[in-house]
Amino acid sequence: MSTFMAKAEDVERKWYVIDADGMTLGRLASETAKILRGKNKPIYTPYVDTGDYVIIVNAAKVKVTGKKLEQKVYFRHSDYVGGAKYTTLKEMLQKKPEKVVEHAVRGMIPHGVLGDSQYRKLHVYAGPDHEQAAQKPEELKL
Repeated sequence: MSTFMAKAEDVERKWYVIDADGMTLGRLASETAKILRGKNKPIYTPYVDTGDYVIIVNAAKVKVTGKKLEQKVYFRHSDYVGGAKYTTLKEMLQKKPEKVVEHAVRGMIPHGVLGDSQYRKLHVYAGPDHEQAAQKPEELKL
């Protein structure tokens, strides 16, 4: 008897909606990454994208613990000399709250071609409305 290894054509994908209102950022990101990778399914295969689609709503209402609002810093660089930009978590939550959740989830999935295909199945919205109503997503409680 050999070990079952899933193929890309064997995977059935579902759509899930997660309400981030009042959830802790790290716990939300880790559970979302698990679903995107397909680790919640019995057919999980490390080198095949077996994950489902995830829609996260109310990303602006996510919470963090401790002093992370003032101390957590996001870094980006323009590739020019002196082009370093630093942004605190508090500023990011005010300007682009969906980027905060996307950044946290991106760090928890593989970095490469497989991770890119898994990351494309994530849709994050700052408010309670989303554009994927036609896919009939299921509400997922974490």
